[in-house]
Amino acid sequence: MESPNRAEIDHVLTPPLLRPGDKIRFVSPASPPDRDLVLRQAETLRGWGLEVDFGEHAFCKRDYLAGTDEERLTDFNAALRDPEVRAIFTTRGGKGSYRIADRLDFDAARRDPKFLVGFSDITILHLSLWKHCRQVGVHGALFIHGDEQDVSVETSDSLRLLVMTSEDIVVRSRPHEPTSALTTEGTVAGRLIGGNLDMVATAAGWALPDLHGAILLLEAVNMHRGQVDRQLTMLRKAGHLNDLAGIAIGQFTGFEFDRRFSVIDILREHLDTLGVPVLGGLPIGHGHSPLNVPIGAAAILDAKAGTLTIRRGDT
Repeated sequence: MESPNRAEIDHVLTPPLLRPGDKIRFVSPASPPDRDLVLRQAETLRGWGLEVDFGEHAFCKRDYLAGTDEERLTDFNAALRDPEVRAIFTTRGGKGSYRIADRLDFDAARRDPKFLVGFSDITILHLSLWKHCRQVGVHGALFIHGDEQDVSVETSDSLRLLVMTSEDIVVRSRPHEPTSALTTEGTVAGRLIGGNLDMVATAAGWALPDLHGAILLLEAVNMHRGQVDRQLTMLRKAGHLNDLAGIAIGQFTGFEFDRRFSVIDILREHLDTLGVPVLGGLPIGHGHSPLNVPIGAAAILDAKAGTLTIRRGDT
């Protein structure tokens, strides 16, 4: 499948908002999910007035993957093609989305855009859909963390606001998030592109869209400092981070921040060389009560005010 031509470049596909009675479908393009957790999320969505169903292989397991590549791809493309499905919710991230990200039915996505909801490994599907279709997606989920038994209310509210209303979205930096130490100065506008750092790096050279003028979103979980260093080095030296408008840093979860040379120091070394405004401390990622944000939407990053704002009337 070819990338969009120049006539398509300025056109952004923003899926229609969900309404009570709309059908959403859970699919598993990555790792096998916890059935009970998914069913709990489904009940939350039914409480919003939505109809919920599941891909044929949503609860399959093939070692660390939720079925074979063909099974996972078939479910995903079936959801893209089904006119009754108005949004696609992924059951979880994990590993494996990168194996099928170049084989999505991009023609179906262009004909009938619908929100893809997911984060972590799902980042690469967002990147591929933006690269080929310029389709807006949702970085996030109905997040259930650790031993907590319920969906985070803050997370749930942010998702409902995003997919069922046209209200502006304002994400505020949290001073207690370690990445808040990376915040600099400046105000910039651009498309919010990115998500999980591991997937942004994995996409480089084949599924990563042009980031010129973008506000790059980065979050990470359970990585070694050296991995972060290697991935950012590759992205910089290969030119993928040239001409960014700004950088939005979410939650870096599972790192030791009190060590002498922490991941914060590594991030600062790389980001300082880019010479663009940086806003850290954003509650986006794998940490406590993460918020949902639209990938591909027009955003304003105000480092001094500590806000990332998405005005829904903008395209």
